This record gives sequence, C-alpha cells and structure tokens, in this order.
Amino acid sequence: MIEKNKRFCIVGLGLLGGSYAKGLKEKGYIVDAIDLNEESIHYACENHLIDSGSTHCEELLPHADYVILGLYPTLIVEWIKTNQYLLKENVFITDVSGVKRAIVEDVQAILRDDLEFTASHPMAGREVSGVKFSNTEMFKVANFIITPTAQNTSQGIAFVNDLAQLLEFKRITTLTCEEHDKMIGFLSQLTHVIAVTLMNTNDNSYLVEYTGDSFRDLTRIAKINENLWSELFLLNKDYLLEEIDDFMKELTHFRDTLYNEDTEEMKRLFIQSTNRRKYFDQ
Repeated sequence: MIEKNKRFCIVGLGLLGGSYAKGLKEKGYIVDAIDLNEESIHYACENHLIDSGSTHCEELLPHADYVILGLYPTLIVEWIKTNQYLLKENVFITDVSGVKRAIVEDVQAILRDDLEFTASHPMAGREVSGVKFSNTEMFKVANFIITPTAQNTSQGIAFVNDLAQLLEFKRITTLTCEEHDKMIGFLSQLTHVIAVTLMNTNDNSYLVEYTGDSFRDLTRIAKINENLWSELFLLNKDYLLEEIDDFMKELTHFRDTLYNEDTEEMKRLFIQSTNRRKYFDQ
C-alpha cells in the first residue's frame, strides 16, 4: 500500500481530479493540485480537498512523489514534454483519460528513463463537471481499468492498483490499450452517441411534462461536455465508427422485424436482451 508520507500532485481539478483529491485526503494523504483556474484552486483549498494548490507547475511538481493527470487527452503529451523536467527522480505518473492508444505510447516514448507512466481509466463520472461536484461515492460502484504496456514495471502497476484500492473502486481490471479502446467504444462512447442522437431526433423540450423513467434513463448521459467528448470520439474514431455501424445494422433488423410483424423474432430479441442485461445486475 502507498505510504502515508508520500505526496500526491493532481494536475487538473475537474470532476475526476477533484474527486481523487477528496478521496486521498480522506485517507490521510498530502495532496497538492495544479489547475489553470484560480477559482478551482480556491474552492479546493477552502473545502479541504487539497493541502495546497497553484496555477504554476514549478511551485508544486518538484515535491510530488505521485502525479495524477486529470487533463483532457489531447493535452497530456504536450504537458509531459513541457513539465517533466520539474519532477524529481522516480516519480510514478498515471491519468484518468478515457482513451489510451492515442496517448500512452507517445508519453512513454518521450518520458525520462527514471519516470514511469502507467495509464488507467476510472469508469466513473457524472453529468456535471468541475471540482465543486467532487464525489467519492461514485467510485464505490465503479470499475477501474489499468492499461499497462511492456514498458511498465511491477512497481508502477502496483502503484495504480493500490491507488484504485485506496479510492475504493468496486472492481479493478487490466486491459491492453487496444482492448481498452475497443471496449470503451461500445460500452461508453456508443451509448453517449445514442443518447445524444435520441435528444436530437426531435425538438422535444415540450415533452418534459409527459416523459417517464425510460426516456429519462436513456438520455441521462446526453448532458455532455462537448469539448471533452469531441476529443474522446475523434481519438477513438475507428472503433467508434465500427460500433455505430453494428448498432445501425441491429436497429435496421429490429425495424424490419416490426415492419414484417414478425412477433416471434421480436420476442426472441426481447428475451436475448433481458438475459444479457442480467449480467449487469450482479
């Protein structure tokens, strides 16, 4: 387990960065944070989410034993290029990014030999953003994915595993970067595409007085951060396009089934979906 005298530095105090800070502080660790937004730093200090914060990397990075990058994915490689010289020797680094192929190899290619970047993805989130919505309870029902490469050591992987345990994630698993991005294209990105498309199908604001739980549940994730999710979709474009194509084929099949009034096939699809959904209720 990570020793209590070790110091964390979180770069990027968004929802996940702030929630990491909150969780680590609750466990008794020293937590610093860097963010360009002074209001976020002030809020985190005032609410005791961090011990100290700054908008300048040079003030806090030299003291860090562990660095957690809560940055948008397209910013990570450039941040490493610009700021790794500030880190002391043998620092472990991880991230919270929802895509891996576009980041991990490039980071590890430019990283100092004494530093280690072990990528990870907390499968947790809410339909809000910002440190003010920090919440550690969401970790307790969420999965945590570690995506190591051949460049990672057992110590680097152990650090990320210990971090996930400290934050009380429900389940910790390991995937390759390729496996991760293919899986996330279906489980996360496609579902957001469906929710967004459903909300854009009609100007349905007048339906709010009539909607039921099914519509609310299906469109919960349609409240989306347009800047972050545009990056995630584009960086995983190949896999996401495959998933959209497969979904469209399945949707067309259901439409044809309905058009042809094929009751038996419709029932078969309902039974199959019900049985598959049961696995997620365990």
